[in-house]
Amino acid sequence: MFDIGFWEIVVISVLGLLVLGPERLPVAIRTVSTWVKTIKGAANSVKDELSHELKIQEMHDNLKKAEQQGMNNISPELQDSIDSLRDAAASVTRPYADADSSTTTSTSTVEQAPKIAEQAIEQDKK
Repeated sequence: MFDIGFWEIVVISVLGLLVLGPERLPVAIRTVSTWVKTIKGAANSVKDELSHELKIQEMHDNLKKAEQQGMNNISPELQDSIDSLRDAAASVTRPYADADSSTTTSTSTVEQAPKIAEQAIEQDKK
């Protein structure tokens, strides 16, 4: 990340020792170390969230391609994406289908997935 060599670290250490003194220098080093760890953790969290969102966007694009092709003659990776989306939609609706048997939802078509998710949100709000 930073291009800091051995001699730069020595100069910073000597300056820190002269400015802060031997009593406060360890506390300052611990504080800076905590800040760096917190910033790294936040950066990793953002990176993970972005990769998750990109994966969702890729699955959505694959679904759109499959719909445009009429769900016929699609590639195996597109079929895997569609199957995983169907499984996700089924797992979301399964708890709500048990609680309210009057609402019957079917995951047989891809077009119904957004409707199922909206129904689940509506039921969750109630």
